[in-house]
Amino acid sequence: MAILELKNIVKQFGEATVVNDVSLSIEQGEFFTLLGPSGCGKTTLLRMIAGFESPDSGEILLDGKNINALPPEKRPLHTVFQSYALFPHMTVRENIAFPLKMAKWDKDKITPQVNELMEDVQLQKFADRYPHELSGGQRQRVAIARALVDRPKLLLLDEPLSALDARLREHMHVELVKLQEETGVTFIYVTHDQSEALALSSRIAVMNHGNVEQLGTPRDIYSQPKTYYVADFIGKCNLLKAKVTEIEPDLIRIKVADSFELSVPNEAGITKVGQDGWFAIRPEKIKANWDPRNEEGVANFKAVVKGYYYYGDGTLYEFKLENGTVLQCMLANSRPHQAAFFQDNDEVYISINPLAGNFLVK
Repeated sequence: MAILELKNIVKQFGEATVVNDVSLSIEQGEFFTLLGPSGCGKTTLLRMIAGFESPDSGEILLDGKNINALPPEKRPLHTVFQSYALFPHMTVRENIAFPLKMAKWDKDKITPQVNELMEDVQLQKFADRYPHELSGGQRQRVAIARALVDRPKLLLLDEPLSALDARLREHMHVELVKLQEETGVTFIYVTHDQSEALALSSRIAVMNHGNVEQLGTPRDIYSQPKTYYVADFIGKCNLLKAKVTEIEPDLIRIKVADSFELSVPNEAGITKVGQDGWFAIRPEKIKANWDPRNEEGVANFKAVVKGYYYYGDGTLYEFKLENGTVLQCMLANSRPHQAAFFQDNDEVYISINPLAGNFLVK
């Protein structure tokens, strides 16, 4: 059941359209992420949901009721910002209890509710400390606990982890998912970090220039991108120019890089020969070996190693095919005491299973 619906939302600042006819439906209990680069409209969309901005046209429906004219303080939701916005003169316990005091809860109900939230975010030991006595991650947990203490219908999170170091961000990813599952509150999360969105989300809306380019699960967004932008923005991806040469049942034959031909799934619903586009395939879907792989449907190509980059758990190779095409291939570093399978200028065979790639319409 949809808890929040955005219908044809448009927002302009001057002559610039920052949100362009966006429609979304967000389900109860989802961890929903708005993902995109700076300036794509994701934060403006979040601010309109919160009530800090008003749409120029379109409707925002919460539980089926239009809340366009409802002021922020009357909306049953809270926002967590990157800056935390904690009260410096209040302890952790007092910060978390503040929304309940403002709502005039009975004191005997406030204490158990605050204690439960502090336990959920592992802050019991810090209950009497002030914000300046806490680490960045602890302050972030206080901000989230304060936002959740009165069980809002929605929790809006605007790049809340971007100020934390990489290790702490990963830890907070786990904590956020646990909190969302335990409380059942619908989270709407804004980030520019692709890996963060993939790790946290039930569904992702990828935004670009005020538009939603693709909406789907993390697996759909990563494995089956619908546009060049999504394939290029989410992780690493080989994107090669391609043209449809033949249409088969459920498959299309494409000529890739004006050189070799592959049969790939017709997920784009192509109906005419000659359609231009791109063949998209992730680096980890490409294999490299000293000899060609003898498997049905797998295409093998001679290649030369032109460079490699060590990432710890994997090494990213650049291979140049005989026709000059350069492909990236990610191989797991599974062999003991060995960081690289191949060296520069080694001659190897690249193997591509066409079913692991996508044809994207130009």
